[in-house]
Amino acid sequence: MPNPQGLKPALLLTGSGTAGSRALPTAHGISSKLNIIRASHLCKFPWLVHGFSTRGGGFSRAYGDDALNLGFTKDDSKTAVERNRAAFLLELGAVSKRRKALRRADSQPWPLVTLRQVHSDIIRFVDSTAESQLAGDGLITAAPGLLLGIQTADCLPIILVDPKRRAVGVFHAGWRGTVKRIAEKGAGEMRRRFGSRPRDLKAAIGPGIHGCCYEVGEDVREQFESQFAYAAKLFRETAESDPVREKYPLLFLTARAPGHSDLPKKIFLDLVEANRQQLLAVGVPPKSIEASPLCTSCRTDLLFSYRAEKGRTGRMMGAVGIKG
Repeated sequence: MPNPQGLKPALLLTGSGTAGSRALPTAHGISSKLNIIRASHLCKFPWLVHGFSTRGGGFSRAYGDDALNLGFTKDDSKTAVERNRAAFLLELGAVSKRRKALRRADSQPWPLVTLRQVHSDIIRFVDSTAESQLAGDGLITAAPGLLLGIQTADCLPIILVDPKRRAVGVFHAGWRGTVKRIAEKGAGEMRRRFGSRPRDLKAAIGPGIHGCCYEVGEDVREQFESQFAYAAKLFRETAESDPVREKYPLLFLTARAPGHSDLPKKIFLDLVEANRQQLLAVGVPPKSIEASPLCTSCRTDLLFSYRAEKGRTGRMMGAVGIKG
């Protein structure tokens, strides 16, 4: 599905599986080594650590060889996930160097702050790792040396950065969080806590399920229509094909004019555009919003997808932190 007008797909794939940074791929054949997707406009800030994980380069076997599963799922072992998380933090650069450390592996990983995600609009402010087992779908901080992480496997991970106040946030946006305005409220919480002005914010929308594959029900469309004046442009419809009906149309005649029953329609939601519109509505400049063109459902070679893999899949992570 083409990118919406004004959407910048300028994210980069970097990591041990790449020869330096390069544009995001659009074909199969990705290296199985650990790779991280980063937003080009956020790479300009040397004090910032950020990235979106991909599928390969880890220690899990539950979801294929060398899977980088970052969630404690029922199919994977805790040991494998902990090793995956340590490798992810190391590749991100979310580490503090020990004195006299001669190797990168001798560095100390930052504390990783995550949430028990509940598809809500709850946003948590953190300045330490003292609080644990928080429920919600957004994290914000201005404290250095912490890595904030959101887990996804189709829903969108969204990173917000205020370069002027050195404040950051990360948010989990499925359709439920989106209709509750999680991105819009995230920008609002950063303004309330840190004085962040929307025009100063930089946003990166990571890989998630796109409008090409994200089929939803009429009830979902109705909820969006009740909340957003622009809801109509977030959805598209396609008629289901029925070879039997097409070959034998007389079998499906009804008394209703024009004499044939209607084929059921499929409804698809553009979750990326929905969240982009929220960021624009609060005043984030269009040029400051970047999004990955990768659809998790289309690209299970590179990414985890809950829908495409029928619920048995790993979890990726969108993460952001501030260097001390």
